[in-house]
Amino acid sequence: MRKITTLEDLHARYGAPVPAALSKVVPRLTPLYRRWIEGARFAILSTAGPEGVHGSPRGDDGPVVRVADETTLMMPDWWGNNRLDCLRDIVQDGRAALLFLVPGTNTTVRVNGRAYLTDDEDLRRSFAKGDRLPATVIVMEVAEVYTQCAKALMRSGLWTSGDMTAGLPTTGEILADMSDGEHGGSDYDRTYPDYAKPRMW
Repeated sequence: MRKITTLEDLHARYGAPVPAALSKVVPRLTPLYRRWIEGARFAILSTAGPEGVHGSPRGDDGPVVRVADETTLMMPDWWGNNRLDCLRDIVQDGRAALLFLVPGTNTTVRVNGRAYLTDDEDLRRSFAKGDRLPATVIVMEVAEVYTQCAKALMRSGLWTSGDMTAGLPTTGEILADMSDGEHGGSDYDRTYPDYAKPRMW
């Protein structure tokens, strides 16, 4: 199998970028990009660091990020499994990207930039959910904002194909397989929604 190993080969295979793909890129949040991002409750956070690259789903019951200004986004880091893959990357490297998705539209918005973590008490308190505060807040300094071509979501029918989980292994089954039955199983799948409910924030 031939590998493409040079940019010359790559560009020869694909040709020049579509002009609109370049004209939509800006180094700050325009009013329309801001409206779109503030309407998103879900994003995928991607990071790079000395241990490799990581992607993490992020969601909330309102905007998944807070727009502080036209070049700054803030995302509370809520309770999770404490793997801290993306957070370690942010501390050690700082490169980060967000891909925002909104159910019902094939439009996605990407933000690339650099991020850092803060445990500032006042900022954490501003994200409070009842008596719960995020452990830290991810602050992202925007370098690029742009919409992504809709074809991937159109091809996949992501929002229109209905439930496609038939035949897929559950998390409980995967955990049981990977731990020789020590974790997971049908009880995990059955009880996880109730387990997670009080631990969302």
